[in-house]
Amino acid sequence: MTDLARQPCVACGKTASRVTEGEKHRLHEKLPGWQILEAKGHEKLYKEFDFKNFAQALAFINRVGAVAEEENHHPDIQLGWGKATVSWWTHSIGGLHQNDFVMAARTDEAFDG
Repeated sequence: MTDLARQPCVACGKTASRVTEGEKHRLHEKLPGWQILEAKGHEKLYKEFDFKNFAQALAFINRVGAVAEEENHHPDIQLGWGKATVSWWTHSIGGLHQNDFVMAARTDEAFDG
């Protein structure tokens, strides 16, 4: 498990702070292949994962879903034949929180595992 994936995912609400620019860049460096995109005015972490078939992609999103449910922090997931895309951001603050980077690292581990 990576250092980032081992960090706690803490409950946060509307008063939580988004990551600073410095924090965002430092954390993003630890997530190979993840992009920071803006959609509908919100920054999000985004990554597409490739698989040999639909069943492998489905198994992956089920693993990600289980981790998300355990932490009560849920991504947007799209599933297709041989691929899945995952986007993380904190809805309550309309942007990126440290939790999103932690969960992206855990998503990578679900892919590897």
